[in-house]
Amino acid sequence: MAAADQEPHVSAVRPRSYQDESYLHGFLGTVGDLQKAGVLQDVVLEVEGRRFPCHRLVLSAASPYFKAMFTSDMAESRQKTVVLQGLDAGMFGEILSYIYSGTLHVSLDKLQPLYQAADLLQLDYVRDTCSSYMAMNVERSTCVDLYMFANAFSVDIVQNDCLQLIHKHFVEVASSKEFCSLSVNQLTEIISHDELDVEEETTVWEAVVRWVQHSREDRLHHLPSILPHIRFNLLTSDNMATILEHPLVGKDPGSSEVIRNVVRRGASNMKPRFGIRAEEMALFFETSSNRMQGINPRLGKSFSCSFTEIPPIVSATVTSDNEIYVLATKSNDQMSLLLYNQMKGAWEQESVVEKLPGWIENQYLFALDGHLYYFGSDWTDPSRTVSYCMKRYNQNTNSEWQDCCQLEDDISSMEPTV
Repeated sequence: MAAADQEPHVSAVRPRSYQDESYLHGFLGTVGDLQKAGVLQDVVLEVEGRRFPCHRLVLSAASPYFKAMFTSDMAESRQKTVVLQGLDAGMFGEILSYIYSGTLHVSLDKLQPLYQAADLLQLDYVRDTCSSYMAMNVERSTCVDLYMFANAFSVDIVQNDCLQLIHKHFVEVASSKEFCSLSVNQLTEIISHDELDVEEETTVWEAVVRWVQHSREDRLHHLPSILPHIRFNLLTSDNMATILEHPLVGKDPGSSEVIRNVVRRGASNMKPRFGIRAEEMALFFETSSNRMQGINPRLGKSFSCSFTEIPPIVSATVTSDNEIYVLATKSNDQMSLLLYNQMKGAWEQESVVEKLPGWIENQYLFALDGHLYYFGSDWTDPSRTVSYCMKRYNQNTNSEWQDCCQLEDDISSMEPTV
């Protein structure tokens, strides 16, 4: 075939899509500028008497609640001013700031009303962010308030974290003013668990008495439904006699006999609480064979157990709250942080941390002020300067491991003390 008769070569060019990141950020920024300048606003939202001029299009794009309001046959879709009920004006201002900027400001003092507003307006990101922030701030001083809120809104993760902390520190929590704000259902949920860390069941009874007496007239009638959750079978006969003579039990002649019968019957099949069964032990770990040994010097008791179900243990520590943690080898470049569940007698993985650099010879785990520290050093050559690496983990918030200081000093003759 002659060259002139050949068809021209056509290269196959595939179509591509491009995304302009600057346009995305610039668009949102422009929308925010329009809001600040008060330009093109076509609706006014009124909350607790405060007026918020806005754009229907922006509100509808951000919230299914507003989309339904402005695109349906609802009366609000035609109104220039829409009154919103059930919202705090200050929190609605925070919500609008988020809608127009994409930035959310969260703090403990406005956490709960912010979550409530987000729940009503169907703003999933705000609601999920508030839930995560709650989980990060579950502490002894906040656990009861956060538990009540999480219980009311079914924030299960936060609720479970709060319950664990309440059980662990029940004596302290039960003496707080927040404890007396619990509902009867919340109170019975807390005291019904085996995990309650109390040394005597009388502590539970005293907590119930304090809760009832906080609002005696309103709460006394709840006592018969609360008493079955107290494990009277664990009380001594003297303690039982004291409770039967308590003014609360004999307060109402019509119901006192019912209450007395509940107290007398008790709950013979209920197990001892965690705190009643717990013993103070000095623990020793043999990392080469994954063994843990303990001794109670006062009682002269000891025990020993092996853990074949977990990877080789590198280091172990016990916190001031008597929680047992170990670092175990997960892979060539990762370590697992494991927490010993003393109720179940099993190890549970808490987190994963990158191994310290390859030159690190000795590795340690220790606890201090609510944090765990993964510490390593090279002690193989006592003639040279020793180097360290350290990572920190907040055991209360379950956050990511963070790098700490890296130091160098001539401490070749010293041993680390934890």
